[in-house]
Amino acid sequence: MTILRRRQSSSVNAQGISIDVVAPIVVGILALVGWEIVVRVTGLPPYLLPGPILVLQTLINDWHELFASLLVTLQITVVAFVAAAVSGLLISILFTQSKWIEKSLFPYAVILQTTPIVAIAPLIIIWLRNNTFAALVVCAWIVAFFPIVSNTTLGLNSVDRNLVNLFQLYKASKWQTLLYLRLPSAMPYFLGGLRISGGLALIGAVVAEFVAGTGGARSGIAYRILISSYNLQIPRMFAALLLTTGLGVAIFVGLTALSEWVLGKWHESAVKHEN
Repeated sequence: MTILRRRQSSSVNAQGISIDVVAPIVVGILALVGWEIVVRVTGLPPYLLPGPILVLQTLINDWHELFASLLVTLQITVVAFVAAAVSGLLISILFTQSKWIEKSLFPYAVILQTTPIVAIAPLIIIWLRNNTFAALVVCAWIVAFFPIVSNTTLGLNSVDRNLVNLFQLYKASKWQTLLYLRLPSAMPYFLGGLRISGGLALIGAVVAEFVAGTGGARSGIAYRILISSYNLQIPRMFAALLLTTGLGVAIFVGLTALSEWVLGKWHESAVKHEN
C-alpha cells in the first residue's frame, strides 16, 4: 500500500512538473508566432517593430559584442547583490539587538529605498568619478538593499515567543539565541528577500549604466541598448533586451533553487508532502 501511494505521488509530481514546464513554453511559442505573423502581415518596418526571427538573427550576428557587455552588467549585479545580502543581514541583526536601534535607523533605510535611483545616480557617479565601476555597484546596491533588510528583520522578530522563553529558561545568551533560534527561523524570510533583491540588483545596474552612459570595451548591456535606440538599430536593441531579460530570469531561477535546497529538508514552505 505504501509503495502504491509513493508511485501515485511520484506520477502526480511528474505530471505537475511537466505541466509547469510545458504550459509557459507553449504560451511563449504561440506569442512569438503571433508576433511574427503580425509583423509580416502588417509589413511593419524593423525600426518600428522587428520580428522575433530578425531579433534572433541579430542576436547571433552580434553575440560576441552583446555577450561581453552582458558580462560587465553581470559583474556589477553580482557584486552589488552580495554586498546587499551581507550588509542587509548584518544590519538586520543589529536591529534585533535593540528596539531603539531599529526605530532610530529603520526609517532611513525606508528613505534610501523610496528615493528614486535615477535622481541620485548622477550624484554618486560624480562623487566616484574616478571609479565608475564602484559608482555603478553603489547604485545597484541601493536598489537591492532594502528588501533584504525588511524581510530579514521581520523574520528575526517573528520567532515563536514560547521558544524564546524556553531559551531564556535555559539561560541561553543573546548570541546563542540568535545563532540557534532567530537565524534559522528567519532563513525563509532572508531567502525570500534574496529572490527579490536579485532582480532589483540587475535593474539598479542597468539604470545606473543608463545614467552613466559609459562606453568603450567595459560598457554594460544598457549602453548597447542606449546606442542601438539612438541609431534606430531596433533589432539589436531587442536582442540586448532579450539577453537582459534572460539574465534576470536566470538569477531568479538560481535563487529559487538555492532557497529550495536550503529549506527543502526542514521547512514547511519547501517540504513536499504526500497526499
